[in-house]
Amino acid sequence: MDWRPGRLSQWLYSALAEAGLSVICVETRHMRAVLKAQINKTDRNDARGMAQMMRVGLYRPVHVKTLRSQKLRMLLTHRKLLQSKAIAVDNDLRGTLRNFGLKVGMVGATRFEARVKELIENFSDLAVLVEPLLVVRRVLREQLGILHRRLLTVVRDDDVCRRLMTVPGVGPVVALTYRATIDVPARFRKSKAVGAVFGLTSAKYQSGEIDRSGAISRCGDEMMRTMLYEAAQSMLFHSIRWSWLKAWAMKIARHRGMKKAVVALARRSCIASG
Repeated sequence: MDWRPGRLSQWLYSALAEAGLSVICVETRHMRAVLKAQINKTDRNDARGMAQMMRVGLYRPVHVKTLRSQKLRMLLTHRKLLQSKAIAVDNDLRGTLRNFGLKVGMVGATRFEARVKELIENFSDLAVLVEPLLVVRRVLREQLGILHRRLLTVVRDDDVCRRLMTVPGVGPVVALTYRATIDVPARFRKSKAVGAVFGLTSAKYQSGEIDRSGAISRCGDEMMRTMLYEAAQSMLFHSIRWSWLKAWAMKIARHRGMKKAVVALARRSCIASG
């Protein structure tokens, strides 16, 4: 049995596999590219085309994550969502208050609310408009803290995450994201394949006498790629601990620039971890 991944694909895959059925989840971009060759786009033609592709083996299977990895991913995405909303509320308050000549300035997250209240103390009409956002911000920060503490607990109890955190620049969030994204390490034949899955390898174009390598493909998991960028930047710019990875990246930076060094270090880190 096969289908293209959708919002219910992970749940359907697990349920059908538990029922003892042979299930294959196929890669959508590859399937879409083949089906576009059809002149008439109909559901019947799509079903016939997919059946033909499965019959002759012209498909690319997709790994469906285990239930534990799906739950870890939910924890990461929900934490990221609350974090982004909390930052958006802060930025909105800063921007709107600046229109009235009120500058929040450089204050930490803990003193932000007190600083805003101090600024609007003599502006009762502004206070009525600002207070609801402060309440929302307070709740967002509180729930974000709950999710972050849950994340730290999971990382502390996971041997793989603790081992990943021995790499300079890799913290709890990066380690857990890597753990949840890789899921089953045995699905990779070699460690170099991890970089391609995360979209950190160069896209290649070859035709006749033309043979060139472009920028990285940026295919695959965007969250994991972003985490690897942040870990690479942390290792290069903030970590004082020496490592062969940092020395290797600094050598690239001297010859090709810091941006390419960060991308190269992100790819090398995931390969070394894999």
